[in-house]
Amino acid sequence: STRKDKMQRINMSTVSEFILIGLSDAPEVRVLLFVLFLSIYLATMAGNITILIAIRTDAHLHNPMYFFLGNLSLLDILCPTITVPKMLQAMLFGNKVISFTGCMLQLFLLIDVVGTEIFLLAVMAYDRYVAICHPLQYVNIVSMKLSAHLAIGTWVVGFFNSLLHTSLIFTLFFCGSNRVDQYYCDIPPVLALSCSPTVSRELVTLTVAGVLGSSAFVVTLISYFHILLAVLGMNSAESRHKAFSTCSAHLTVVSLFYGTTICTYVRPSSTYSPHQDRIVSMLYGILTPLLNPIIYSLRNKEVQGALGRVVSQMRTTLMK
Repeated sequence: STRKDKMQRINMSTVSEFILIGLSDAPEVRVLLFVLFLSIYLATMAGNITILIAIRTDAHLHNPMYFFLGNLSLLDILCPTITVPKMLQAMLFGNKVISFTGCMLQLFLLIDVVGTEIFLLAVMAYDRYVAICHPLQYVNIVSMKLSAHLAIGTWVVGFFNSLLHTSLIFTLFFCGSNRVDQYYCDIPPVLALSCSPTVSRELVTLTVAGVLGSSAFVVTLISYFHILLAVLGMNSAESRHKAFSTCSAHLTVVSLFYGTTICTYVRPSSTYSPHQDRIVSMLYGILTPLLNPIIYSLRNKEVQGALGRVVSQMRTTLMK
């Protein structure tokens, strides 16, 4: 009887591929969307790669703050690269099929990048807290060695967090519909297709995501609470403006990122709304990686200067 049950369970898991249903099938709209998303993707790559080159080549940016910004730019390159090329392929050739393994890999990489970014933003908030509240001890407290350890730590935690979520989801059985109501494989639409009871696994994923996410959020919140107190306590308006300008870019990025990811992940799959989720996921998966380098380059004079030098060097090289 046990063997029979096992055989029945194996036969239940018949889905070997998924179909991504996310965007319009109308040919004229598909071409327009292809051009739009390709343009956004290329602009995202250009913006974040330019910031990485600027941080790498400009000696003024060889400090922890910009080291963390470099990590953020790398994540902003990876995030759309996980989903957008497949989406562009579907738009151009109409091929919406993704294998079971491909779907699993896409979901794993996406959760890995999103999780890593949550922890990295918390580390960046701590870095700004030390810089503003303890400026004289900053070099000793946030050394490049500690920065490297903190950055590696965010990537490691992101990896294991993603491994847990992915293993919980893809050990479920998928025997019915294989139409993923999204333009990429993500937790809510994939969970919605499972034939297995998902309540216990949803509870585990929500608990883990809640504990880790709220821990990172609390670190960010406490850091900015102390920063606010320190800024309000400054005597000159110039000092307050300088302190605020060093944090405003990061604070904007944090608000944008948390707002969109909380709307997507921190809720049960029973409340999953495909149309709403497509818009929200496009915000954090496609637009946020495009906006991050723009926000940092607009709000930070050092980044502006470094980017100007990189662009002028590139022009000189091309003219030769």
